[in-house]
Amino acid sequence: MNVFSSAAPFLGIAWAALAAGFGVLWWRQTRSRDATSVDAGWSGAIGSLAILAAIFADGSPLQRILLAVVATIWSSRLTWHLLADRVWSGAPEDGRYRALREHFGDRERIGFFWVYQLQAFLALFFAAPFVIASWGTLEQILPIQLGGLLVAAASMFLEWLADRQLAQHRADPNNRGVTCRRGLWRYSRHPNYFFEWLVWCGFGLIHAPALGYWATAAPTAMLLSVRYFSGIPFTEKRALKTRGDDYRRYIATTNAFFPWPPRSAAAGERAPEIEA
Repeated sequence: MNVFSSAAPFLGIAWAALAAGFGVLWWRQTRSRDATSVDAGWSGAIGSLAILAAIFADGSPLQRILLAVVATIWSSRLTWHLLADRVWSGAPEDGRYRALREHFGDRERIGFFWVYQLQAFLALFFAAPFVIASWGTLEQILPIQLGGLLVAAASMFLEWLADRQLAQHRADPNNRGVTCRRGLWRYSRHPNYFFEWLVWCGFGLIHAPALGYWATAAPTAMLLSVRYFSGIPFTEKRALKTRGDDYRRYIATTNAFFPWPPRSAAAGERAPEIEA
């Protein structure tokens, strides 16, 4: 029996539990009318499933410990950041969810129910590599996994640094309506998303011995999500609405995703639509 079939019963039970748990979160937001906390629920669920898999799987203890520790560190950092920055801070509902409320209109309740169930499925999808690899039998940590640990650790640090630089920028009242261009934000309009994707590339290397080519699924999905669907498009739309010409100048000179030295203003004015 391979690792995929071995993990299948656990994943089935996990999906049912996530569907119920995110249903409770959905019910909560019908009262609060703030869906922002679902993001913290998503990251927390991934870490929780990795820990449970490490407990109940029958794979190599060394691999299970490695996977659980890596997932817990990632999940704890991101969950804490989301709670502190977006939920407990008293900030208004995330712009993505405000836009969805406008889009759903009278169908808001049922629309958000399915949004929450989608989040439950995505939590299962991104937790699945950790879960499935927990049934692996490899009794050592391979060089490719050490490389993945290095990539993931460095990227988590740089993502934390980007979040810190943005928080410092926002904390200054003089920067209201002004786009952050300090530190990593000088080279990419979304360094936090870029380094989050690199974290998952590191995870892919850690999962590769057990999953083979399937280890590329989560990094690919993360790239598509943050670059083309739920991440950058919504963030850019909101930034253009709130910062207008200042953000248009930022677009003209700074790559959207991959960090790169900024273009000159004149070059940006000639080719404002070119993004990387």
